[in-house]
Amino acid sequence: MVFKIGFDNEKYLEEQSKAILERVKMFNNKLYLEFGGKIMYDYHAARVLPGFDPNVKMRLLQMIKDDAEVIMCIYAGDIEKRKIRADFGVSYDADTMRTIDDFTDRGVTVRAVVITRFNGQPAAEAFKNKLERRGVKVYTHSFTKGYPTDVDTIVSPEGYGKNAFIETEKPIVVVTGPGPGSGKFATCLSQLYHENQRGVNAGYAKFETFPIWNLPLKHLVNVAYESATCDLKDVNMMDNFHFEAYGEVAVNYNRDLEAFPLIKRIIEKITGQPSVYKSPTDMGVNRAGFGIIDDEAVQEASKQEIIRRYYRYACEYAMGIASEETAQRAEMIMKNIGAKPSDREVSEYAKKAAFDAKVKGKGNDGTYSGAAIELKNGEFVTGSNSPFMHAASAMVINAVKKLAGIPKEIPLIPNHITEMVAHLKQNIFMRGNVSLDVEETLIALAISAAYNPSAAFAMEKLKDLRGCEVHLTHIPTPGDEMGLRKLGLNVTSEPEFATTHLVNA
Repeated sequence: MVFKIGFDNEKYLEEQSKAILERVKMFNNKLYLEFGGKIMYDYHAARVLPGFDPNVKMRLLQMIKDDAEVIMCIYAGDIEKRKIRADFGVSYDADTMRTIDDFTDRGVTVRAVVITRFNGQPAAEAFKNKLERRGVKVYTHSFTKGYPTDVDTIVSPEGYGKNAFIETEKPIVVVTGPGPGSGKFATCLSQLYHENQRGVNAGYAKFETFPIWNLPLKHLVNVAYESATCDLKDVNMMDNFHFEAYGEVAVNYNRDLEAFPLIKRIIEKITGQPSVYKSPTDMGVNRAGFGIIDDEAVQEASKQEIIRRYYRYACEYAMGIASEETAQRAEMIMKNIGAKPSDREVSEYAKKAAFDAKVKGKGNDGTYSGAAIELKNGEFVTGSNSPFMHAASAMVINAVKKLAGIPKEIPLIPNHITEMVAHLKQNIFMRGNVSLDVEETLIALAISAAYNPSAAFAMEKLKDLRGCEVHLTHIPTPGDEMGLRKLGLNVTSEPEFATTHLVNA
């Protein structure tokens, strides 16, 4: 499948910045903007909207940075549980610190970090200390008394009033955090309460890319959002409040629709005025739909993402991370759009690579694994496991050879390097599996490149693999997963383990 552009970033930036600046004017030049989803590295959006810059939202904030500053939120329970951001394999607290660095490096002011639903958790306290000793201002907010039913208590000195007010200077305050449930919304309303107590008629709005409100309910971009949030049980629905108010069809998701009457009452209680919002869609300033320039390309990309999500949840279920209900829901969504796993063409090439290795008897300790990559020109390259390399490692080496025009039979990593790495793993680290995973293979390739011009040329081609589609016949080992992630590949795998060992290494 040759890559097609389906999204115009510049058009999106123009529409989105205009919508935000118009909204801030509605509220006495003070807007708390809840920023859902990922501000940087939004690879889901990049996969379903081909051409979407994963960092375009950061570019947007840089455009308005003179008028905007940021409050970061993180839920204390996520710090305590060491919750992991799946796309990077890093904890939420580490991701928060990295995001602060990203903002700072781009000239966007981070005003403070709020640890939400704080109840003295030791890990959260340690995180607070770490940030404060590096000069970051940190606030803690406890659970809001009376939430969610007792609005009179919520909007009182005993509710939002118990939270410390965060002093801000700029008209737009972006409130963001890692993952859902970080406390962004509660922080916005807490700030709104304190602003109004001080006589400032501040406002609230929500910026969330998906679902795209002005696309049809069953458009595959919106279905892909449902698939991506199977674990949260999000369901796209028609915004009945919007239809009743304006006679216009708009799409939102169940949690926002369920929460809207309560949100409306809280805002009206805070401001003492009727809400300007008649629907959850009204609250949004989301313009992603206006950046779509090729609907066919976007629909096909979204179909492929739905299949990827099926594979991901199937693997997470096998590993004990996801529930059976979540895996079944992802499979149902895939089947409902008429798709099947084999529609991910690269998966068939990976299976064939494993089968061919078995026929030829070229495996490792009786196991036969295959891997395949679809290059950007539509060509497929495969690899299979051996006593020297994992299947994914062989695939990467074969792919860069193909891109560099190096014959397959010419080795890029000499035997003495692989033998020394095997010796290190087996005799010093005392590990049973000595074949090279992807991370180890990349290091070995870099060593070889120091004195082998062919290896150096091939190594430069690694950059051309970013964004390519990859499939493995077995769940990747940690070293394979990390290496493939660093290369920026869209990886899926069969929900099978390569060996019967309980530790997949």
